[in-house]
Amino acid sequence: MRAQPAEWNSDLYQSKHSYVWEYGRDLLNLLQTKPGERILDVGCGTGQLSAEIAAQGAEVVGVDSSAEMIAGAQKNFPDVTFAIADAASLPYVDEFDAVISNAALHWIRDQQGAIASVARALKPKGRFVLEMGARGNIGKVLDAGCKALKSMGVRDPERLIPWYFPSLSEYALQLESQGLEVQLAVVFDRPTTLHDNDGLAKWIEMFGAFALSAVASDQREELTRRWVELARPVLFHQGLWVADYKRLRMIAVKS
Repeated sequence: MRAQPAEWNSDLYQSKHSYVWEYGRDLLNLLQTKPGERILDVGCGTGQLSAEIAAQGAEVVGVDSSAEMIAGAQKNFPDVTFAIADAASLPYVDEFDAVISNAALHWIRDQQGAIASVARALKPKGRFVLEMGARGNIGKVLDAGCKALKSMGVRDPERLIPWYFPSLSEYALQLESQGLEVQLAVVFDRPTTLHDNDGLAKWIEMFGAFALSAVASDQREELTRRWVELARPVLFHQGLWVADYKRLRMIAVKS
């Protein structure tokens, strides 16, 4: 499902990166859950949004490719159904009134497979509500990371970046090619404050495996130090780290 770290740290995710699902709560207003609906949460992480949807009276299934994340979700919310599943090959056909996905799709290598899989899972007229990184997302973070990698002898570090951040028109075409009619699409900047004075270092620990794995284990601390210092002039303001997130939010309906 995801081009992801070898092992997700669900405790670090919850303690230092709660903004991922806290911002995702806005999607629940777009989802407009109705009691009794059956809803699939793709890339559910540690389950917070799945649980909030269930509290609105829906029957929810949360799926994620990470066993570590699913274990955390099941521990957090034992009354909600969670399963390990690959977004590009979901085992569902015409089962869900809605599919929601927050901050997960940009991790997926097989985009066409994932979109087709979501379309299959939806009932006719079912809705797909999503948010993901848009083109330019965390551009300054990644620019500093690539400069740090180059300074340590890694050639062409841009090729290591695992995420897919599409433009609005690019992703709308992909959705509509799978029979999902786009009804709402918006791109917006969302500067995101990272926790603590070591916020960027914690972000690198959580999401920077693509870069850390490119150097020897005894060089990773130095890589993180260089990355942080290169990013500091553009991302550290008034004692806070503010990452340059840019988001794509869409609603599409199965035709």
